Amino acid sequence: MDEALKRVRTAFERAEYTVEGVRALLGPVAGGALARDEIVPALRATRDGSPLSDLVRLFWLQVPVPAPAGIADDLVATGLAERSGGEVRALLHVEPVEGVRGGHAGYAVSDRKVRPGAGTLRPDHVVGAGGASASLANLVVERPFGTALDVGTGCGVQALHLAGRAARITATDVNPRALELTRLSLALSGATAELLPGSLYEPVAGRSFDLIVSNPPFVVSPDGRYTYRESGLPGDEVCRRLVAGAPAHLAEDGWCQLLANWLHVEGTPWAERVGEWAAAAGCDAWVVQRDVQDPAEYAELWLRDSCETGTAEYRARYDAWLDHFERHRVTGIGFGWISLHRGGADRPGVRVEELRHAVEQPVGGYVSAVLRGLSAPFSPAGALRTAAGVVQEQVGPPGAEDPERIVLRQANGLRRAAGVGTVEAALAGVCDGTLPLGPLLDAIAQLMELPAEQVHAHAEAVLPELIADGFFEPA
Repeated sequence: MDEALKRVRTAFERAEYTVEGVRALLGPVAGGALARDEIVPALRATRDGSPLSDLVRLFWLQVPVPAPAGIADDLVATGLAERSGGEVRALLHVEPVEGVRGGHAGYAVSDRKVRPGAGTLRPDHVVGAGGASASLANLVVERPFGTALDVGTGCGVQALHLAGRAARITATDVNPRALELTRLSLALSGATAELLPGSLYEPVAGRSFDLIVSNPPFVVSPDGRYTYRESGLPGDEVCRRLVAGAPAHLAEDGWCQLLANWLHVEGTPWAERVGEWAAAAGCDAWVVQRDVQDPAEYAELWLRDSCETGTAEYRARYDAWLDHFERHRVTGIGFGWISLHRGGADRPGVRVEELRHAVEQPVGGYVSAVLRGLSAPFSPAGALRTAAGVVQEQVGPPGAEDPERIVLRQANGLRRAAGVGTVEAALAGVCDGTLPLGPLLDAIAQLMELPAEQVHAHAEAVLPELIADGFFEPA
């Protein structure tokens, strides 16, 4: 089978069956419609009979095509398609995966998409690449790793992204079918990984890794019907266990990065609940809430995901979901990222925050700097520099001598904004890392005609948070 998959891969590459190639073929209108699961515009855009159009029709739009010359037998032999008269029909969904920084990362093999009104999902359905898997790939710190672990690999998307950066990859999943399709994804992409069956960290007991990633089955539901999205554990317990178990499997200087859902429970702030998970891990930790849905929105999202909208069971399942949330006093469900770094600090830094606005991608390009800022030491004797990309905005009536408000804003990275006083603004203008902080503060105090002790005290009160926020960094 491996030789047949190599021939299929060669044919895919010759046809330019890549994300870039498909995007160029479909154009923005058909591509946008396909993202909404509307295939008619894409069918119209792929009528020319070219090898690329036939591959898009076969594996993406899921319609039979004339048997491709040269690889029809290989498609059948590998289980990717079956013959039907003079045509072939896809048995699996095969899609190109784009690298985090662009380029081609490989091919993800998953179960065929079930579109609205076209049937139901099998319980062990294996989902393909999507927005969540792309978010995780963009989050992973950009550096080479010796060993990497992908917990709950699904069809192997994260393993494909790591293939060029980790010397040895281990991927696990509780679903045997997921490992079967991951094996196909890797072989079709020319990548390798150790594949182990089992839940969470059980398959790698006693082992440690330089990187752990997971896009786990975090969906909170009243039942556990689909293994690709639901763990069978109550509430957000699967995410808590992933965080709690990570330190025992992290090498020194190791990273664990995952996507998660967490519950907003009446009477308990979400940041407090999830912050306790992170603090208990004993690592530097950064938790970011990217979105929140109320119980009804959440139920609707995942009922659409399983193509149950409009079915006879829809109303009963919707009602059961709301009953479940009401019974557990759930007021909302948060979605976000969790990054842990085993950096060896005596007092690890933990930050829990909400960032709903667009941030620079990939986050992995600067996530290590974010975590360094959490535990960066502050000393008046040390030197700081203003972070690259920080700009200053002044707000006030036109012609006024003094602004009503001064804002430091990050033009890149997390694109935070912070209201600051004149001392911090003055410091941002002169702080280039060449002089210790003390003399700079003395000069600012003299310029502003303020007692030096007052300026120093103010700086010591506000600078640690501005350093943690990434506006300043130790030189």
